[in-house]
Amino acid sequence: MPSFDIVNKLDMQEVDNAVNITKKMAETRYDFRKSRTEITLHRQENRITVLTEDNMKLKAIEAELKTNLSKRHIDLKALKFGSPESAAQDMLRCEIQIIEGIDTDTARKIVKIIKNAKLKVQAAIQDQQVRVTGKKIDDLQAVITLIKEQDLGVPLQYVNMRN
Repeated sequence: MPSFDIVNKLDMQEVDNAVNITKKMAETRYDFRKSRTEITLHRQENRITVLTEDNMKLKAIEAELKTNLSKRHIDLKALKFGSPESAAQDMLRCEIQIIEGIDTDTARKIVKIIKNAKLKVQAAIQDQQVRVTGKKIDDLQAVITLIKEQDLGVPLQYVNMRN
C-alpha cells in the first residue's frame, strides 16, 4: 500500500555553515571591531547562543543569521528566538532554539486535518513524524497539497513516498 511520512528535519550541516558565515561577518564588519561577540552552535542541544555587547549588535547578528539560514534553504519557522537577557560583564545573551521533529500537538492537528478531509487515507503518529497510507497515490498527493495549505507553525517535509 502506498505511503509517505510527514517530518520536520533540518540539515544541521547547513545550519553550522550559516552560523560560521555569521561569525565571519561579525569579525570583519566595521561596527563589530573590538567588540566581544560570540555565536555558538550547540548541536546536541539544538540551540544557538548569541553573546554580544548591546541590543543593536544583537539585532544585526539575528538579521544576518536569518539571511544566511534562508540562503541555505533552512525554514525560519524552525527557529524560536528567545528574549535577550543580561549576562556577565554588561553583555546580552540570546538563546535561539532549533525545532526538529513534530510535537504531539502538531501531529494531532495534522491527523485531524487529514480525517476531516474525508479522503480514503489513514494517518498514524509515529514518534516525531506522521505516516500517511492509502490505496491510491492521488489521494496521498491530495493530502500533501492539503497540509501545505495549512500554517502549522513548523516547516514540514514529505519523505519516503513508497508504492
